[in-house]
Amino acid sequence: MLTFNYLAMRRNICTKIYLVLLLIGLGACNDELVNMTPDSDLTNADFFKTSSDLDLAVIGVYSSLQVRKPTDYLLLELPTDNLYRSTYTSAAGANEVDNMAITPENPLFALFWENTYYGIVRANTVLANIEVPTDYKAGQKEQLAGEAKFMRALFYFDLVRLYGDVPKITSLLSAEEAKVATRTPAEEVYTLIIADLKEAIEQLPLQANTAKGRATKGAAAALLGKVYVYRKDWANAKTYLDLVPAFGHRLLPNFASLWKLENEDNNEFIFTMKYTDGTNGHRLTSDFLPFGGKTGISSAGLEGVFPSWDLHKLYEPGDTRKAATINEYYKAPTPANAPTIWFPHVNKFEVKQTNQASGIDLPVLRYADMVLLLAETYFGLKQPDLALQELNKVRARAFGDNSHNYTLADIATPESFLEKLLLERRLELAFENERWFDLVRTDRVVQELSQEERGYNFDTKTPLRVTLQPKPHYKFFPVPLRQIQRVSPGALSQNDGYN
Repeated sequence: MLTFNYLAMRRNICTKIYLVLLLIGLGACNDELVNMTPDSDLTNADFFKTSSDLDLAVIGVYSSLQVRKPTDYLLLELPTDNLYRSTYTSAAGANEVDNMAITPENPLFALFWENTYYGIVRANTVLANIEVPTDYKAGQKEQLAGEAKFMRALFYFDLVRLYGDVPKITSLLSAEEAKVATRTPAEEVYTLIIADLKEAIEQLPLQANTAKGRATKGAAAALLGKVYVYRKDWANAKTYLDLVPAFGHRLLPNFASLWKLENEDNNEFIFTMKYTDGTNGHRLTSDFLPFGGKTGISSAGLEGVFPSWDLHKLYEPGDTRKAATINEYYKAPTPANAPTIWFPHVNKFEVKQTNQASGIDLPVLRYADMVLLLAETYFGLKQPDLALQELNKVRARAFGDNSHNYTLADIATPESFLEKLLLERRLELAFENERWFDLVRTDRVVQELSQEERGYNFDTKTPLRVTLQPKPHYKFFPVPLRQIQRVSPGALSQNDGYN
């Protein structure tokens, strides 16, 4: 198992990283991420000498995503109809995102940008120094290079989907170069992503030949297939999605078993971020737990967000995904004659934890996602019968039999197929940070998010509706204002609609 221990990175890669981080606004190495030697005391000549040094540097690339991942829901689920904030939400900017008041000043967009570029710079540092060590074991150099390219592609895929054109940085820059780096057209960024992933497939090992938590051939193939789906390149999407089961990945028979600590290294998880209870955990479990905690899980929760009635009502009777995703909870009324409060919480990542540091791993790529992407691909290739087969694989698993399977009549038109596809993606992948991307890429942000059913009044049997005002230009988030202000004037332009 791969464990990212930030203290183990104590002596590593802060030199030229410091210079490039001027571009993304970090300004210096952050002790909250990694406790590093000051850049003035460390040079490449001091560090990148051995294969162990490069291995630690690759672990540093992973740790960038490990730090960011537990808060991704604030940008990828909270603005959607899956989730809404509570009065306990402490994250600055969360209220504005939840209410569709998206502005360049929001710190959440800046943090995502910064943490993602931090990972890219680390990946670039690995690739810039990959030829230095002379003590590699057979295949080790290729694996480390493949891991850096896989992670760089993953980071850029996130950025280009959220912001559109973004600076494409593939080398270590001087401070002066970083300050004048401009946004690269998205098409060029996608070209880099695809090239990195094709090389990663060649260089990475099979899962059986590496530690859990490290990138593999299967992960690179899955991500590349997903990239091609987003590009609507159906032929290439099928080529790479077809490879994934050959690398040993499959649907588990029981959906609920995916979210058990004892089963987190399962074949459905293609790539995950690893965490350890108490010592190297995350707060996502606590963010979803009720404030008063839950017996057997934790004595307290952060109660930052709630699952919406909008999502809850979509689970049909018999759908096993509901109980494994949303826990029904009713808050005692105060005073006693007041209406009972429906108070559900997300329990998908709910495990016993120590000091709000949960050890459950968080999925980045899951085989069920690939199955649904393959269904989409088959429909794009004008093969609705094969699309139906893939769609029904997750449907049959959810209900335990074929009694709720869709028929060809259910997907007779492109619009009806898309409705069923997005429904299954929403129910299957809830709170795994896919909903925002799915709404954007199908041009449904305004249509779906103008009105949401958040809470529910069980006494009157009515949902609590909220009217919002999403804008068409929200398909891309704003380039963070603090990034624009920290580089040379005119270097970073703003996305349309935010000026």
